[in-house]
Amino acid sequence: MTDIDEPGDDGDDEYIPLTDPDISAAEVEVLSRVLTSGSFGDGRMTAAFERAFAQYVGRQHAVAVSSGTIAMLLTLKAYGLGPGDEVLCSPYGWYQVQHAVALAGATPVFVDIDYWQHTINPAKAKAKATPATRAIIAANVNGHPAHWDELRALADARGLILIEDSTEAIGSTYRDRMVGSFGDAAVFDFSEPGVLLTGEGGMIVTDDKDLAHQLRYLRRREVAHRNTVVITRTVPYQAGMNDLNAALGLVQLQRLPEILAKRAQVLKWYDAAMAAFEGIKPPYTGPGATAVYPMVYAVHLGTRFTASGRKAIIEDLDTHAVDASDYGQALYTQQYYQERGHTRADCPVCQKTVDRALALPLHHKVTQEQIQFMVDTLKDATVNTGAGAAIY
Repeated sequence: MTDIDEPGDDGDDEYIPLTDPDISAAEVEVLSRVLTSGSFGDGRMTAAFERAFAQYVGRQHAVAVSSGTIAMLLTLKAYGLGPGDEVLCSPYGWYQVQHAVALAGATPVFVDIDYWQHTINPAKAKAKATPATRAIIAANVNGHPAHWDELRALADARGLILIEDSTEAIGSTYRDRMVGSFGDAAVFDFSEPGVLLTGEGGMIVTDDKDLAHQLRYLRRREVAHRNTVVITRTVPYQAGMNDLNAALGLVQLQRLPEILAKRAQVLKWYDAAMAAFEGIKPPYTGPGATAVYPMVYAVHLGTRFTASGRKAIIEDLDTHAVDASDYGQALYTQQYYQERGHTRADCPVCQKTVDRALALPLHHKVTQEQIQFMVDTLKDATVNTGAGAAIY
């Protein structure tokens, strides 16, 4: 373990990781039962997880898959999206499931984000829509719901498919409706640093029976289909979720109110400690967002900070055994997209945000004392790299 000095104390403490799964005896017990049941792939646990998850989100159908990116890819393929089709999407986020647009052969059209809540900007999405546009992918970034009223109106007016990316959000609500219930289909991810964890895995939810049917065929070739050739009209992926992952997810879903309550307490401690911190923009809750459950505690450094300044702060926190991070790299900065003509100029608000976003540990083991230590250390680090930076 790495040692750190507590503020006002010469003692030692443990490393504070960015994420730490909330696992109880219930998860251990159910995994033990599945491990001794004789089969990891008969699908009973997966089917139970799908039913429970659909009920939780308030959708008619849920299809469990191997990751959030695969969930998005299969959704795009099930809708028939591919070469020649444009998909409006944000370049910003942690899981970056928008890669699925390129994997499907369609063209991603990056839309700038809302400066305050970091979700896709509906007005800018409208401006970028063309006759080739087939769909909008909108994400609930770090648990904050997107502008769903405006996005639904835009999709309906233009005849577009609206896909909800909830890979970074579970439990959050918009106008008291659960995230995952706004798109024609929605996708989730269950890997760290998410709130509900299965190790690896994802879920697609929808109210469209035909879409769910197509997704199950695309997901994988089931053992029950081994004697049929009809299914081969659709070439399947090997992208299913096994019963071990599903069993873990089922127990995590049952424990989700408890998990969220513990994280909510940590958020309150953070908010109180950050209240008098000049030069930091704490997490924002926008209009219509009635509950926000972020994956990490993401703050935004003032405008006088640069990406290199943020990097120095992360390194400073690391020397004090705090696992901080940026919030991902904007897609248009990545080589694949740059080779296809995308530049930083495409999304100036996103660039302003991505250079200064700082993710701090958020999980059930973080204590109030650790939070105060992290905030005090962060204050010292910002003084060393650009004290008094203006927020706006």
